[in-house]
Amino acid sequence: MSINEKVIEIVQKIRKRQRKMGTRKLYDKMKSELLKNNIKMGRDALFTLLRNHGMLIKKNKCYHITTDSKHFYYTSPNLLKETELTHAEQAVVCDITYIKTDQGHAYLSLVTDPYSKQIMGYALEDNMKVEMVKKALKMAHNKLQFGLENIIHHSDRGLQYCCPDYTEFARKLGFKMSTTQKYDPYENAVAERINGILKYEFGFKNVIKDLKTAQKMIKEAVDIYNNERTHWSLGLKTPAQAHNEFNKHIYKSYSKKSA
Repeated sequence: MSINEKVIEIVQKIRKRQRKMGTRKLYDKMKSELLKNNIKMGRDALFTLLRNHGMLIKKNKCYHITTDSKHFYYTSPNLLKETELTHAEQAVVCDITYIKTDQGHAYLSLVTDPYSKQIMGYALEDNMKVEMVKKALKMAHNKLQFGLENIIHHSDRGLQYCCPDYTEFARKLGFKMSTTQKYDPYENAVAERINGILKYEFGFKNVIKDLKTAQKMIKEAVDIYNNERTHWSLGLKTPAQAHNEFNKHIYKSYSKKSA
């Protein structure tokens, strides 16, 4: 086996679990494997090799709208906008995205810690009822580990997040409510970014067989995302590592300038 063939084999092994991992992250993750096989190859050489084999990852735009903000419920101020995030479990951001199945649309509710980028809770159902988002938030609450109070709960102005059934549920769990103030995905940019990662890196932009299959897939995807996928914004740490370290990195948002 030639050196190039061995490198391609290593790349394929990594991409079995993270199919859309880009070249820079691949190179960082491959370093120990290259060393073990006595292979000397720089990042530029790896880029050229992948390009010649048609293995570079194409960028995709990934925003989809599932927000029904035409309601008369009270919306909270945007607390996150004026808050400097300095540690894990200071806030959670919530959003809903859709997933296509052969049986019709399914809906994924996510609760993410914006500081660590760790997915704290999720629920995938064939409807967008309030019980789905409550289920995701309850999972997130159960995973809190630092005993903090008054954690900011930030979301868009969707009906599910603003109705009294949900807001009272969230407040009883100890969350402070915060909502976006205008229709702009960058006001909830971390949540939108995580939606895109799951869709375009973990295959959820494709049509999935059925809801049960999608639920099994999302469970595995969240585990890989939290524990194996590194982020540049976290200094190439995984969300789980950054979360457990609590306050060891400087927060970087997915703003228009940094997106």
